[in-house]
Amino acid sequence: MSTTDLTQGDFTLPGEAGHEALTLRLAKKWGADTIRDSDGTQLSPEIVSSGYAIYSTICLPRSVQPWARVNHDKLQQNYLMSFPVVAGQAKTTITLLAGYYTEQFTLNLKDSPKRWWQVFDRTTGREVPKARWSVNPRKGTVTVTGTKPGHKYTVNFLAFRLWEEISMYNHLTNNWGDREHLAAVDPMQPETQLVLLEFLDRWLREHPDTRVVRFTSMFYNFSWFWGADHAKLRDLYSDWGDYAMTVSPRALRLFEKKYGYRLTSEDFVNGGLYNSTHNAPSRRYRDYMDFMHDFVIGFGRRCIDLVHQYGKLAYVFYDDHWIGVEPSSPRFHEFGFDGLIKCVFNAFEVRLCAHSTGVKTHELRLHPYLFPTGLKGEPTFKTGGNPTLDAKNFWIDARRGLVRAPIDRIGLGGYLSLVEPFPDFQDYIEGLAREFRLLKSFHAGDQPWTAPFKVAVLTAWGDLRAWTCSGHFTKGVVLYDVLESLAGLALDVQFISFDDLVTKGVPKGVKVVINAGRAGSAWSGGQYWNDPRVEAVLTQFVQKGGGLVGIGEPSALPQPGQCFKLAQVLGLDRDTGDRVANGKYKYAAPVAPVAEHFITADVTGPLELGSETGELYVLSGETQVLAERDGAPRLAVHAFGRGRSVYLSGLRFSPENTRLLHRALFWAASQEAKWGTWQSANVRTEATWFAKAGKLVVINNAGEPQETVVTLGTEARIAHGAARGARDCDSGCEGVKPWATALGVPQGQVKQANSVWSVGINLRLVRPRAVALPSDPSPAPRLLPDIRHPVFYPDRPVPSGSRWTKQKRMNLLHPSS
Repeated sequence: MSTTDLTQGDFTLPGEAGHEALTLRLAKKWGADTIRDSDGTQLSPEIVSSGYAIYSTICLPRSVQPWARVNHDKLQQNYLMSFPVVAGQAKTTITLLAGYYTEQFTLNLKDSPKRWWQVFDRTTGREVPKARWSVNPRKGTVTVTGTKPGHKYTVNFLAFRLWEEISMYNHLTNNWGDREHLAAVDPMQPETQLVLLEFLDRWLREHPDTRVVRFTSMFYNFSWFWGADHAKLRDLYSDWGDYAMTVSPRALRLFEKKYGYRLTSEDFVNGGLYNSTHNAPSRRYRDYMDFMHDFVIGFGRRCIDLVHQYGKLAYVFYDDHWIGVEPSSPRFHEFGFDGLIKCVFNAFEVRLCAHSTGVKTHELRLHPYLFPTGLKGEPTFKTGGNPTLDAKNFWIDARRGLVRAPIDRIGLGGYLSLVEPFPDFQDYIEGLAREFRLLKSFHAGDQPWTAPFKVAVLTAWGDLRAWTCSGHFTKGVVLYDVLESLAGLALDVQFISFDDLVTKGVPKGVKVVINAGRAGSAWSGGQYWNDPRVEAVLTQFVQKGGGLVGIGEPSALPQPGQCFKLAQVLGLDRDTGDRVANGKYKYAAPVAPVAEHFITADVTGPLELGSETGELYVLSGETQVLAERDGAPRLAVHAFGRGRSVYLSGLRFSPENTRLLHRALFWAASQEAKWGTWQSANVRTEATWFAKAGKLVVINNAGEPQETVVTLGTEARIAHGAARGARDCDSGCEGVKPWATALGVPQGQVKQANSVWSVGINLRLVRPRAVALPSDPSPAPRLLPDIRHPVFYPDRPVPSGSRWTKQKRMNLLHPSS
C-alpha cells in the first residue's frame, strides 16, 4: 500500500478550450492523467500540448454531415406504427406521422411502400390486403378501403431519421441554439462505409496527439421515438436494448439471404410494443439481433484496425450508439477494442462494466454529467442545483459495486467550465478520486470474499443482459431493484437464460436460482415457460436440494387453474381473477407484522417492498407465511423435497430489503449455518474482505454516523498497511498500519477544504459465533459507545474469547465518501 499513490492517475478529465487555466488546475487537483473532449467541446493546443494523455471522442454516424445532407437515402431509418384510427365508414385515411416529432422523422417513400409497409386491422389482428390501401406521398397519408366502422386501423411504415437522437436531446434540453442538427448515416450501405472509412483515416491523420480514440459508441442508437407534444408525451417509445433503429430494406434483404426467411414490419412494430428488452423476445427477433451483431462486429473491426494502424488505442462508450456492440456477448473480443467506458448511476452499472470481457481497460464515466440539466430534467449546474450532493448520492450507490468488482479508471464528461462556481464540488471530486484509487488498490492481485455458493439469475436474455434490464433504472421493474441489491453483496452471481437451462441445466456450483419480474416479461420469462423442460429442470433442481427465490410473478404463464408454473415448488400461486368459485387454504397468519425466522432476523418494522403482486394464495399448510397484507402472503417460505423456496411479492432497493434478500438466498441455499462470516451487523454498512491482502473494507451507506460489528472469517489474518497515505489516520496514529478501513458517506453540507469528516463508522470485530436458527434468534450484539472517529485495530491476532480493548482513532478519507 505504501507504493500506491492515491493522488495521481486513473482519472479522465473533460477539458474545454477557452478555459485552459481551469482545465490544467483541476487536472492537477483531481490527479488526472488524461484529458478528453466532450460533445460540444474542443481541446485547445495549450491543453493538447500540456503533457497529459489525450482522449478524443468520435461518433462515426454523425461525422459526415455535409455528405449526409445530400444523401438522405443513406440516413438511418426504422419502422414506426401510426397512431390507431377508428374507422367511421368504409374508407379511412390515416396521417402517418400524426403525433410524432416531425423534426426527427420523415417518411421513406423511396423504397416501395407496397413491398415494405403493412396495414393492420388491430381489432381483428389481421393484415389488410395491399390492394385495399394506397399512399398519398404529398399529404403523407394512407387511405384504406373496405374498413369496418368501429374497427381500429394502423400502418407500419419506414421512416428516415433527420435528427439524431442524442444531438436532438442536447439541443432541446441544454439549449444548443443554432448549432447544426446532426443526422446519423447508415453504415449498412456500401457507399456509406467508404465515406466513413475515408473520414476516419483523415481524422486520425489530423489528430496526431490523440492517444485514445473513444468511439461514441459505434453505429446504431438505442430506440428513442419522440412525440410531437414534448411537454405531455415526449418519449413515445424508449428502450436501451431494442434494435428497432437499425432496420433498412437493405438489412432485411441481406437477412433473408442469410437466414432463408423474410422478416416483416410487424416483427419490429409488434403491435406498437416494438421489441422492448423488457418483453420476452421471439426467435425471429433474436435471429435479427445476431445478424446485426455480426455486421457491427465486421465493419467495426475495420474501423478499429485502422485506429491501431495509426498507433492509437480504441475505446468504446457503452451507451448511446451501442446497439450491435453487446459488451456482454462472448463475441465482444472480436472487435479488438482496448477499453470500454460505461456511464454509471448506481452499483449494478458498475458491475455491468466490470462484467464485460474482451478489453484490457474498464472505465466509468461518473455522474453528474457536467451539463446544466440532469438526465431527468432536474437542475444540476445551474440555479437551484446542488451538484456536490448529486455527486455524493451517485457515488454512494456506485461505490457498492466498486468494492465488489475491479474497475481500472474513472472520469467525468461535459463542460468543465460549469464547475468553476462550485469549489465544494471540486473538492469533493478530489477526495472521490483518492477513494477510488484506494479501492482499486485492494483489487490488485486479489478478489473479494464471496459466500460458499453461487447464485443464478434466470431471465429470457441470460448473460447477454447481465447486470441490466434496459439502460438505467426504470421505475416498476422489480429486477432492477434486485440487481442493485445483489451488486453490493458478497455473492458470486451468474446470469442464465431459459435456453441455457434447457441445454445445460443449472450451472455447477449454483445453489439458488432467482426468477423475478412481471408476467410476460423477459425477466420472469413469458412464453419461455411454455417449454415443459424448463419447469422440469427447475423442479428437479429444488427437489434434489437446490433453492429458488421468486419475486413478483416468477414462472408466470397464466393458464386454466394455474398462474405460476412453479407454484408447487413455491407453495403458492396467484389468482388472476378466474378463481372466484374456488376456495383458498387458510394459512396461519403471523402474529407480528413479520414473523420470526432466519430470513427476517434483521427486520425491524413492516416490510416496504414497493410495487407488489397481489391476489396471492397458498396451496397448503406446508407453506409458511412470514408477512402478509389483507389476507394475502407477501413473504413466504416452502420446503420442497430436499430443497427450499422463498417468495417475495415485490422488492424495492433499500438497505433493509438488501439484507432481507441476502438472508433469503442463504436460507434457500440451506447455508444459514454459514451466515455471518465477513458480514456487517448493521444493514446500512457493508463489509468486504480481501483475503490475499488481508484487508477488510467497511462502507457506510447511510447519511449519518453508524456503528457495527463485523464477524471475521476463520481464515482471517492481520495484514499490513491497508490505508497508508490515504489520510485515514490523523497525527495521533502516524506510523501505525491499520488493516480495517472504514469509509463514511456524509450527505449534508460540504465542509471546508482539508477538513476531516467525522461522519463515519464505529467498528468492532468479532470471531464467528454459532448461527441462530429460526427457533433461537440471537440478541443483537452490544455495540461500542458512540465516538467521534471510526475505530481500527492494530496488527495482532485476535485472542480467542477476548474483547478488543486497544483502540486507535482513524479519520475517514477526505470527503469523497
